[in-house]
Amino acid sequence: MTNHAVGSRDEWLAARVALLEREKELTRLSDQLAHERRALPWVRVDQEYVFDTDAGRRTLAELFDGRSQLLAYHLMYGPGDDVACVGCTFTGDNFAAAVPYLETHDVTFVAVSRAPLETLAAYKRRMGWTFPWVSAGRNDFNLDFAVFTDEGRRTGTGFNFGTARHADIDLRDEELHGLSAFALEDGVVYHTYSCYDRGTDGPNGTWQLLDRTPRGRGGVPGWPPRRYELEGARISTTPPFGAANA
Repeated sequence: MTNHAVGSRDEWLAARVALLEREKELTRLSDQLAHERRALPWVRVDQEYVFDTDAGRRTLAELFDGRSQLLAYHLMYGPGDDVACVGCTFTGDNFAAAVPYLETHDVTFVAVSRAPLETLAAYKRRMGWTFPWVSAGRNDFNLDFAVFTDEGRRTGTGFNFGTARHADIDLRDEELHGLSAFALEDGVVYHTYSCYDRGTDGPNGTWQLLDRTPRGRGGVPGWPPRRYELEGARISTTPPFGAANA
């Protein structure tokens, strides 16, 4: 017997219509926030970042690949890591199918990690990913777009715009996950937006689908597994994964 509230169809419908009004409020607020993201001031990027790519060394401007917009996912895979972060792998799986559609909207997507290119290439083959994945091992790109003050760069602190509870994270040595957006106009690159931690939930389609299921995201130690570890994976009904980091 379930411990959850049980009611008639009429009771469910009344509650669902009430919830629909709240969902509409959220949709309108989401649209407003999207507009405000686009209205943020752009910051000119004068640093000459050079990345190792499958096509050779490329600058940040060259990563746009002829398009005017760039999304860069800071994927946690450090120089000494054996595999990429499991959460970033999960997110990468969710991004992979979206990339061709982004390209038709004048947007280039690229993952950026500090591990050597040959290491990234091997993991990319294992995961079956086709999106561009470049190495920033020769530059401070991932650090510079994780902290935004001179003090932050010097100390490696300031994760999530200074709001993170884990003040002991040193981003000079540790990896970061996040998403940054850039624009290219008249040969000049501008930084337009970045988000980290739970800010990357929205673009992850699996999280959004789970949020609409009866038991939500759930969570067990080690979840989400990498895709090649999925067989036999099971989910529990413990509090939502990541809820404590909202």
